[in-house]
Amino acid sequence: MTAEDVRAATDVSRETLTRLEAYVDLLAKWQKAVNLVGPSTLKDVWRRHILDSLQLMPYSPEQSASALDLGSGAGLPGLVLAIAGVKGMTLVESDARKVAFLREAARVTETELEVFHGRIERLPARKVGLVTARALTSVAGLLGYTWPYLQPGGRCLFLKGRGVDDELKAAESLWEMRVTKYPSRTAPDGVILQLEGIRHVGDA
Repeated sequence: MTAEDVRAATDVSRETLTRLEAYVDLLAKWQKAVNLVGPSTLKDVWRRHILDSLQLMPYSPEQSASALDLGSGAGLPGLVLAIAGVKGMTLVESDARKVAFLREAARVTETELEVFHGRIERLPARKVGLVTARALTSVAGLLGYTWPYLQPGGRCLFLKGRGVDDELKAAESLWEMRVTKYPSRTAPDGVILQLEGIRHVGDA
């Protein structure tokens, strides 16, 4: 899959595509020194990473003015979503080298966002309308991280694989939520997990 294939599949603007191309170029350069993504995935970077992130755009609440991407790593999906137009994005990453990459990628792509260097638990208090994550931890673990920051009516969008149903079942003892699953456009056994109305079990 090429950059133009992704543009046709997502209808991003030409200007957005140019900024995504700058991100991909930078990712390839930094990958030589910092393990940002699986090395073999760079051969299919536009499908495995860019389209994989952009497929969340149709489910991102348009009215949200703030977003949080947990365990951003190389900026997937958070940085890509911010390039595509998601507002008020904060990327949370504890690895100093990856933080340096994220800040340079934001500069190169001229993307307004915040990069927080530290563990999720140490993020200063805030409330956001959207939380995203990819390949970080289980659904129950993600909700534990998310809960202090998600505003009432907020939404979570998590990229998940074949074990998602088991993860949801395990989370049900702690959390109540409305669950919607959308098929992944990049992985045959993957899903986009949309969670809303999240609250602790037993809360009024």
